[in-house]
Amino acid sequence: MGDQSDNPGVTIITGGAKGIGLATLELVLERGGWAVALDKDSTALEELRKLHPSDKVLALDCDVTVEDDIAGAVDQTIQRFGRIDALVNNAGIGSYFDATTMTQADWDLVFSVDLKSVWLASKWALPHMISQRSGSIINVASIHARMTIEGMFPYAAAKSGVIGLTRSLALDMAKHQIRVNAVSPGWTRTWLVQEWFEKQPDATAAEASVVGVHPLGRICEPREVAEVVCFLASTRSSAVTGAEFSVDAGLSARFAT
Repeated sequence: MGDQSDNPGVTIITGGAKGIGLATLELVLERGGWAVALDKDSTALEELRKLHPSDKVLALDCDVTVEDDIAGAVDQTIQRFGRIDALVNNAGIGSYFDATTMTQADWDLVFSVDLKSVWLASKWALPHMISQRSGSIINVASIHARMTIEGMFPYAAAKSGVIGLTRSLALDMAKHQIRVNAVSPGWTRTWLVQEWFEKQPDATAAEASVVGVHPLGRICEPREVAEVVCFLASTRSSAVTGAEFSVDAGLSARFAT
């Protein structure tokens, strides 16, 4: 079993400058680790650098759909920290399309960000983990992979793909002592959720309706999702691989089939 620790070590986080990604980065630092934030939001990255002006944080401008960007970010991580202990594939975008009118470009963008990027980041991080014979990959999926709502096409399909990728990769990487798991947040107070509320005819009423169906009487905070992500990144979860963890204030239990 080896030594167990809450410290996730050197952790790469895609979409790491805001929302769940930022909450994860801050928790990694609190637990003694080193964090690499990959994001294409230059304003959020600059705010992150001001907030954490530390040699334990590397904030990189990176388009996670571009392989050269991912490869370069991994190289910079190795140059700075010498290893990669955990990869958190958190970058994502929402989608609110009509299947009959969305374009191929719309489709390709959703799947490039929400699914292809998970593979690309894993592809470039895994050789370093394999050489270490250790590592943990955490893919941020969504409860929409199992239960979704009208008006979010094709987000659920992309996130279902993340769950399938997680299981396949967990089996393939187990022989290298690399663990791969998924965390599926429910409604979480991030910019993506706020964006959805604001697209509704009455944002206040929409939020009240969503909150009302949660058994805990509220939606989740980014920090609550980050707690589960960091558990899976750490050696406290040394026997856990190929699993999916829902963090949803009880919502999926209410609508379980």
